[in-house]
Amino acid sequence: MLNASLSSFVIKPALAKIACEPGWKWQKREKPMQNYDLFYVWSGEGTVVLNDKPFEVGKGSCFLFYPGDHTSATHNPQKPLVLTYIHFDVTDPVSEVPAPYRRLNETMDFEYLLARYVRLYLDQPYGAEEEGKVILKQLMIYLLREDRDSPVIKKASNHLTEAIHEIANYVRLHPGIPHRVEDLAARAGLSPRYFSIKFKELIGTPVQSYIIKMRIERAQHLLLHQGMNVTEVADALGYRDIFFFSRQFKQYTGRSPSEVR
Repeated sequence: MLNASLSSFVIKPALAKIACEPGWKWQKREKPMQNYDLFYVWSGEGTVVLNDKPFEVGKGSCFLFYPGDHTSATHNPQKPLVLTYIHFDVTDPVSEVPAPYRRLNETMDFEYLLARYVRLYLDQPYGAEEEGKVILKQLMIYLLREDRDSPVIKKASNHLTEAIHEIANYVRLHPGIPHRVEDLAARAGLSPRYFSIKFKELIGTPVQSYIIKMRIERAQHLLLHQGMNVTEVADALGYRDIFFFSRQFKQYTGRSPSEVR
């Protein structure tokens, strides 16, 4: 898909980011997949079966289902899946196609593209389809690069890498806590300065930016899927000033919280 022209990408209306209900399951259909389907797991635990081969999935699990594939899935109702799916076609002949499955370690850039793509479809701003095709090709290039790149030199020891990723996951799971860099560094057993350096190196964004990003992502979820109003969401995420929350939300998403809801 690297050499496929942008005009050859066909955007299908079947796309969304969803938080699956506890009783959710994706049953195997009699007819195989009719087009490509990019399927990404933001959080949760489950099992995806691709052509009778099971894959245990969690955050960062990414599939590219091909036309003709047979798929099904279930999840842990105690840890339901939050996922994005994007159906599309390519009319040009393609010789380079991303692998069917990988688990991404560095997810922030990929997740930004996914979120932007879905938001374009929902909002339909001027030039949405053209920009959507650009993003769709960027996503394919990202996956091809993941598949082809040789292993990179480790940026830190396994212990340090695990500690930093544990902290990032802790922040993601507890976005309403007023996290301080000093407290997070202490949790990792590091000085605040060294922790900040290694966090940006391994996660790809400064600590404070990551904290805010996780709060805003959670705010979006609460507004869209939990029926909470703006005041309730701001309070749940520890914002004392609803106007500051609204400004920060718009800074990161391009829309006010009331527009999302």
